[in-house]
Amino acid sequence: MSLGEHFREFRRRALIAAVAVAIGAVVGWLKFHTVYQWMIDPLLDAARDRHVPASRVSTNFGRGVGDAFSIKLKVSLWLGFILASPVWLWEIWAFLAPGLTRKEKRVGAAFILSAVPLFLIGCWVATRTIPNAVVFLVGQTPKQGTNFIDAQTYIAFITKFVLAFGLAFLLPVFLVGLNGIRVLPARVMLKGWRIATMLIFVFAAVMSPSPDAWSMLALAFPMVGLYFAAVAVSAFFDRRRKQAEPREWLDVPDDEASTL
Repeated sequence: MSLGEHFREFRRRALIAAVAVAIGAVVGWLKFHTVYQWMIDPLLDAARDRHVPASRVSTNFGRGVGDAFSIKLKVSLWLGFILASPVWLWEIWAFLAPGLTRKEKRVGAAFILSAVPLFLIGCWVATRTIPNAVVFLVGQTPKQGTNFIDAQTYIAFITKFVLAFGLAFLLPVFLVGLNGIRVLPARVMLKGWRIATMLIFVFAAVMSPSPDAWSMLALAFPMVGLYFAAVAVSAFFDRRRKQAEPREWLDVPDDEASTL
C-alpha cells in the first residue's frame, strides 16, 4: 500500500471502531439508571457501615445546567467502549495483519481470541473490587465528618478504575504476542523483571483513580503476576521452537560445509 492507502485504511478501521462504540453508547444511554445505581451501591454500603441513613447519601451532579447531561454522556460512552471491545480490538489487529507473515498472523489471531476475554475479565475483576475499595476509602472519614460526593469525581473514579484493570489484563497478551513474532524472548523478559516491576508500579500509580496506596497495589499486584505468567508461557514457546529447529549445522566449524 502507498502512504495514502494506509491512511485511508486507518480511517476506515477507526470509523468502524467509532461506530461500534457509538452503538454501545446507545445501550449505555438506555441503561444509564441501572448502571448509575450499581455505581452508587458501594456508597450506600459505606453509609450503612458508618450507620448513616441512606437518605443522607447523595451525589452532587454539579452546579451547571448541562452537568447531568455530561455525566450521562460520559457513562454511556464508557459503557460503549467496554461493550465494543471485541470490535475495536479486532480492528487494531485487522489494520496490522496485512504487514505480517502467515505465521505471525496465526499468533495475531490467538492474540485477539485471548485479548477480548482478558480485557472483559479485567473489567469484571474491577467491578468486584470497587465495592470494597469504596467502603474502605469512605470508611477513613472521621465519624464527626460528612462526605459530600461530587458525581463527576466519583464517576471518574469508577470508570477509570474499571478501564485501568481491563487494560492491565492485556499486558500478558502483548508480551506473548511480541514473543510469538520473536521480538521479545522469555530470557529478556525474565532478565528485566526488576525494570518491568518498577514500570508496572508507575503505571498503576498513574492509572489509580485515587491517591491512596491501596488502589495502586490492587492494580499493580495482579499485573506483576500476569507479567510472570507471560514469561512462563513465552519460555514454553521458546523451548518448543528451539526443539523444532534443526541444530546439526550449529556444531559445524565455520570453515566446513554443513548439511544445511
